[in-house]
Amino acid sequence: MFYYLLKYVLLGPLLRVVFRPRIEGLEHVPASGAAIVAGNHLSFSDHFLMPAVLKRRITFLAKAEYFTGPGVKGRLTAFFFRSAGQIPVDRSGKEAGQAAIREGLGVLGKGELLGIYPEGTRSHDGRLYKGKVGVAVMALRAGVPVIPCAMIGTFEAQPPGKVIPHVHPVVIRFGKPLVFSRYAGMESEKAILRAVTDEIMYAILTLSEQEYVDQYAAVAKAEQTAAKGEKGRRFPRRR
Repeated sequence: MFYYLLKYVLLGPLLRVVFRPRIEGLEHVPASGAAIVAGNHLSFSDHFLMPAVLKRRITFLAKAEYFTGPGVKGRLTAFFFRSAGQIPVDRSGKEAGQAAIREGLGVLGKGELLGIYPEGTRSHDGRLYKGKVGVAVMALRAGVPVIPCAMIGTFEAQPPGKVIPHVHPVVIRFGKPLVFSRYAGMESEKAILRAVTDEIMYAILTLSEQEYVDQYAAVAKAEQTAAKGEKGRRFPRRR
């Protein structure tokens, strides 16, 4: 109930007025039945803008940190995400990945839309990074289409670390459904999972026109942070 209150009364109208998102390809999202919407992830606001423009309800697999934050802010954030029907996912370790897949398959098993960001985390620099194969596992096991989605302009509107977003033009672009029935029963083969994931990421890349990096976003971000730290140790500030 709170999901629809947010979508149609509290948050949705405000997002449409502030960002005035242009929606392209909405006809590619099926009116009924299970499907995965796989998108790039540039901003915290992605979580709200995409659901605001879809005609159907969509459930995202959200990182567990949104549900476990300390203090009043943490409790309010957790309440918001739970009330909006989002599912917490622990992203640490192999078993955590399997738990996320089980949760996602549960959503698809009910004939609903599942939202997922194959990169696994927000892009820290606006580029598109290598996708994780969980999206391929769910698509093949559930036998559902994958609708690629590109969020354009949300990085400029609310880059990582920015609490209050800027007013900036936003485009939300959906592509034609990708069907992988030719790989039915092959969800345990690593090469197939990589091929399916790469096809999904290429479709997102085509829609978003981002620069692509053949590396996981979390790894690239960690390397960048380490490099900055190393630079600071080598060249200490003079007093």
